[in-house]
Amino acid sequence: MEKRVKGSCTTILVGKKASIDGSTIISRNDDGHEALDPERLVVVNPADQPRHYQSVISKVQVELPDNPLRYTSIPNSILKDGIWPAAGINSENIAMSATETITTNSRVLGIDPFVLSGIGEEDLVTLVLPYIHSAKEGVIRLGSLLEKYGTYEPNGIAFSDKDEIWWLETIGGHHWAAKRIPDDAYVVAPNRMNIDDFDFSAADTLASADLEEMIAKYHLNPDFDRVNLRHIFGSSSIKDTVYNNPRAWYGQKYFTPEVEQDPMDQDLPFICHANRKISIEDVKFVLSSHFENTKYDVYGSGSEADKTLFRPIGINRNHDVHILQIRNNVPAAVAGIHWLAFGANTFNTVVPFYANVTDTPASYKDANGTFNLNHMYWLSCTTALLGDSDYDFYVDMRNSYELAAMSAYRKIENETDAALDQHQSDIQTYLASANQKLADEAMKRQTKLLGDMVIAGSEKMKLRYNLND
Repeated sequence: MEKRVKGSCTTILVGKKASIDGSTIISRNDDGHEALDPERLVVVNPADQPRHYQSVISKVQVELPDNPLRYTSIPNSILKDGIWPAAGINSENIAMSATETITTNSRVLGIDPFVLSGIGEEDLVTLVLPYIHSAKEGVIRLGSLLEKYGTYEPNGIAFSDKDEIWWLETIGGHHWAAKRIPDDAYVVAPNRMNIDDFDFSAADTLASADLEEMIAKYHLNPDFDRVNLRHIFGSSSIKDTVYNNPRAWYGQKYFTPEVEQDPMDQDLPFICHANRKISIEDVKFVLSSHFENTKYDVYGSGSEADKTLFRPIGINRNHDVHILQIRNNVPAAVAGIHWLAFGANTFNTVVPFYANVTDTPASYKDANGTFNLNHMYWLSCTTALLGDSDYDFYVDMRNSYELAAMSAYRKIENETDAALDQHQSDIQTYLASANQKLADEAMKRQTKLLGDMVIAGSEKMKLRYNLND
């Protein structure tokens, strides 16, 4: 069997009472094992959705319903390993992000092994998002697919609508469990089993029908008086203490700084509550972070041992960051916002694209394996690479750029929302025009940032000799 492709991501979820404007937010860094893997923002219209689906990796074949919804998607540009849609928002304002690769253990795999011919990250958005009308329905559809086809890997998947956020984790080859995130809570989920305390009889949980029975039958619960799915089905490895747990720790430290925790702690909580309402900018900061203001900062002044001890959230293997926002204070036609940035997150900004469109701007849609600064993917990657060469020198330029760029994007968004009533006859064309303005603004500002960095950095090149000439 060929080597399986895996992601290595970080997820943040924010309930509608925990966000600054009453939106639900699901977000994720889509990370890979290669530093570069071009991605695109597209819209999959119903005519383009397959009715007979076959995976590239596992070769699984799935017959799909004949009534798909339109949805945004962030597929790979190079399709040798399949589409890998990553995330999107469908035409009924249901969002899905798939997947957060998680951990497992030998006890559950000895009972329910992975299915090499099953479904996986390559497939899930295509198989689920076009057919769901609520976040909970997404959990139920994916759960039924897992039970029927099985999976060859452990994953966490997020779903949202305007009211609810659900988080599903796969368990072994065919089992799964899901939990509704409380409206006033947030979650930071790294590459580990994340769900902890679980009540099978609660209204805010769902699971495969025999999961509770399986725990009892095979004596899987290590705890005396609780059901903690992370303890039962996850790992508690040395790798978790340096690769996974510190990312949850830093996100929780940022949103809830008054709580003292150990970055290596295996029992950092799943459900958390912030000390303030959370904004899109907050989510982007954490998903770009590298342990700022701690001794573990990769670009900081700590010892080399400290700076390389933990895996940061922002990393050279960020292929995109998506923040899927379903707003509650606007008409449904403009409620779904697919915030997006490409490349390593240290030197980019997320752009708020309206999801209710039938096509996307070329600068975000047409990137391929050929380096081209007219495509945002390659422009962002180039800026991050130069910034990495002297972070302290370039970071103030980045900060000024980010403030000005986000202000400009929000101005376009506010103006677009305000004039919606004047364009009721053709809303999708109107929103496509707004998305083009956003893409043009983003390309202009990212290009200027790169140019400013090149001009300033040229004075600092080692290849120089001053002779007063």
